[in-house]
Amino acid sequence: MKALFDFLENTLTPIAGRLATQKHVCAIRDGFIGAMPFMIVGSFLLVFAFPPFAEDTTFALGQWWISMSSTYFDEIMTPFNMSMGIMSCYISACIAYNLANSYKLDALPTAMLSLMSFLLIAAPMKDGALSATYLGGTGIFTAIIVAIFVTELTRFLKVRNIGFKMPEQVPDKIRQSFNLLIPTMIVIVTIYPLNLLIQNNFDMLMPGAIMALFQPLVSASDTLPAILLAVLVAHTLWFAGIHGSAIVSGIMAPFWLYNLGVNQEALAAGMELPQVFIEPFWSFFIVLGGSGATFSLVLLYLRSKSAHLKTIGRLGVVPAMFNINEPVIFGSPIVMNPIMFIPFVGAPMINAIIAYFATSMDWIGKMVSLVPWTAPAPIGAAWGAGWQLNNAVLVFILIGVNLVVYYPFFKIYEKQLLAEEQPQDTDSTQDNKSSEQSFA
Repeated sequence: MKALFDFLENTLTPIAGRLATQKHVCAIRDGFIGAMPFMIVGSFLLVFAFPPFAEDTTFALGQWWISMSSTYFDEIMTPFNMSMGIMSCYISACIAYNLANSYKLDALPTAMLSLMSFLLIAAPMKDGALSATYLGGTGIFTAIIVAIFVTELTRFLKVRNIGFKMPEQVPDKIRQSFNLLIPTMIVIVTIYPLNLLIQNNFDMLMPGAIMALFQPLVSASDTLPAILLAVLVAHTLWFAGIHGSAIVSGIMAPFWLYNLGVNQEALAAGMELPQVFIEPFWSFFIVLGGSGATFSLVLLYLRSKSAHLKTIGRLGVVPAMFNINEPVIFGSPIVMNPIMFIPFVGAPMINAIIAYFATSMDWIGKMVSLVPWTAPAPIGAAWGAGWQLNNAVLVFILIGVNLVVYYPFFKIYEKQLLAEEQPQDTDSTQDNKSSEQSFA
């Protein structure tokens, strides 16, 4: 354990700390967060368009739902197509905006240039229409690359003072517009010709070529070893006191959204859903109650003989229902607590294994909807899969499994705390007796 602490303190923590504050990683993470409202609402409408009932159902609600979705299918899908269907547009603009902010650039013009550049290569107009093929999940990696390229180009020109010199009397908004002229021209004479070259020689647009390059990595990201690696990294960082979920989710977000887009396209086409590892899978199966799957630990705390643990349990039970567990992680504490390391890392890994095989064997439904991570796990798990109740049942099974995993370590820690609390109780009793004798 000393060797582990030395590794965490001297090697892993400095690397993770630099990664957590790296401008591009933060911009990608914050960019996805900025686009999240559009994707959540769009995902909800997709679920409404495909009712979780058989066509021959006799249930009144199911019959009404199927009738409404078939009659107004195009109207229901339009908001989805304008949100999840073109999510790469929002992501490209949001990432550029956040990265430009970190460089103290004009954020909004940079975001608009990123959006224009992305559309230039991802959806060239033909016969008066824009193709949406690469505006959804398949264009995510292109959106990220374009956003970073455009922002770094703008920063390069500003640092070297390359641009139109405007008098000080010119309003700021006009000056910002003229500052964008040279970056816009550079984008058009660099990225656009490259896109045309790829299109003419390989019969595909640049997003298709980028997706082909990332495809092996995308395929690997949906395997059990990749899921376990993500869980291990996130929780080892958390154990060192670093927000591991923020780092891992920032890296995994493009893969999660791509997988989600693939499942949504398969659902719309009436095909079998292929992808497993999507953000709701992480939030509602792996990290039940927050990182470390600590909801079960909170339940144990509520019945603890230790005053300290019982207090943490009472403070943490309501937030844990909504997947917030900082009171437990830092109040227990779990951070740098050698007793809790094994269950804190092991419980979510066991959850991942069970949920992965249950999903792969079609015992539960795969995710087709993006759900707020603060939704209670049984609700979020069912909602994310189009209201399949089997998913909610698995959540309760996993909570039971986590109780078994945490229990022996909880008892060891409880015993240690009781030993520390007992002398204080004894001293307090003796002080009370002394006071009574003095009074007498």
